[in-house]
Amino acid sequence: MNIERLELLKSKLQQFEAEYSDTNGSPGFYIDKDSVIDACRVIKNDLGFRSCVDAISVDRFSKKLRFEMIYNLVSIEHNERIFVKVRLDTKSPAMQSLSQVWDSANWYEREAYDLMGINFENHPDLRRMYMPEAYEYHPLRKDFPLMGIPDSIPLPNK
Repeated sequence: MNIERLELLKSKLQQFEAEYSDTNGSPGFYIDKDSVIDACRVIKNDLGFRSCVDAISVDRFSKKLRFEMIYNLVSIEHNERIFVKVRLDTKSPAMQSLSQVWDSANWYEREAYDLMGINFENHPDLRRMYMPEAYEYHPLRKDFPLMGIPDSIPLPNK
């Protein structure tokens, strides 16, 4: 990303108090979960990042702000990539769904909900993808037992 575009990006996101970070040469912005929808609309409409190509959830396993959602955004017309990062609470990780800005965020957020337990408010179809609906655990959390929860799902016979 050239310096002029990076400075434009920083100036547009300044109103949202975005914290800049560099990830292996790709710019990233930590944005507060309360203003992430408005910030992402600016990123999409004003700056041309029209594609959300991936979103991942991270468990930092810390006492404060344990979880993080990272959205990988691409501008095809400028041939640029940025990351939007949102830190989430430890006890009740929740944020607004970005599927109202990028339709492709729908499945990524469902996966994060199913496997990490992050709740997405205003999501159009928030349900589990891999685990049964009645399953009350989230297997990608770092505190999940390596051998699974005893007697939760029967293991196959050898």
